[in-house]
Amino acid sequence: MKKSVFFGAMTVAGLAAGAAAAGTLDDVKARGKLNCGVTTGLTGFAAPDANGEWAGFDVSVCRAVAAAVLGDASAVEFVPTTGKTRFTALASGEIDVLARNTTWTFSRDVDLKFTFVGVNYYDGQGFMVPKELGVSSAKELDGATVCIQTGTTTELNLADFFRANNISYEPVPIETNAEAQQQYLAGACDVYTTDASGLAATRATFEDPTAHVVLPEIVSKEPLGPLVRHGDDEWGDVVRWSLNAMIAAEELGVSSANVADMSASAGNNPEINRLLGTEGNLGEMLGLSADWAKNIIASVGNYGEVFEANIGESTPIGLARGLNAQWTDGGLLYTPPFR
Repeated sequence: MKKSVFFGAMTVAGLAAGAAAAGTLDDVKARGKLNCGVTTGLTGFAAPDANGEWAGFDVSVCRAVAAAVLGDASAVEFVPTTGKTRFTALASGEIDVLARNTTWTFSRDVDLKFTFVGVNYYDGQGFMVPKELGVSSAKELDGATVCIQTGTTTELNLADFFRANNISYEPVPIETNAEAQQQYLAGACDVYTTDASGLAATRATFEDPTAHVVLPEIVSKEPLGPLVRHGDDEWGDVVRWSLNAMIAAEELGVSSANVADMSASAGNNPEINRLLGTEGNLGEMLGLSADWAKNIIASVGNYGEVFEANIGESTPIGLARGLNAQWTDGGLLYTPPFR
């Protein structure tokens, strides 16, 4: 999802500078647990089950970092955050990393003093309406009431789109996806707008998903990914390469099913050997064990496994890989070499 940056930018930046003074990697190791900021609940991306166990596409990033640093993908404290609270939670040090469908923008990177370590989902803002509304294009929404999460870039994109098309709307402010779903289904708004992936995830939870339509317009670029505080490059490297390890593993054909065998008998592919720690010293460079990436793949899976299990076409959310396919398959996923 998106976020606005004009609220308390100076305060957030000041908090970030102070929190980054200590090394987060050392803090996480000493604590024996990763504090990871996630959304308050978005099916397929981050949500607790009936037993309080968190799962989802973004949750897997948190678990990957815990597996890399602590050798235990379950050593995570999940901290739910809203569009308004997430940046303060990261800047203050309440969380070590934010993995919460957060869009990488100039101002968040530069002004709010955060470091986006990569993109785990390439997205764009869309619109969902009840089928009975009889609308087939967002350009037909003149005068509509629109549910929109506060503290997000969605607000700005929405205003830009309606202004550019010379149509009007009435915003219905909400803070969480659960509130948006409740208001939308109650008829408090004609339209719900957020990232297209979030719309698909929300629609999948409806009693009758077919009664709702995601309109064809995608009105923005939303590169979503995990972020850390400025000034702690060692920690940023750990989170960045934990994500890259999942992406590279898929490209190289390493999965949770075969990683044990592949690491037990080093093969002829030097990059796979370096990834799995059977040769070279990449783990040492990160301040981690040699098998840091192996631990990620064994316990969390490669990027493709994580995608298909949580949000892929075989799930109720039903997202195709699209832009999130490997570069070898025409997508945008591309990781620097492990060497």
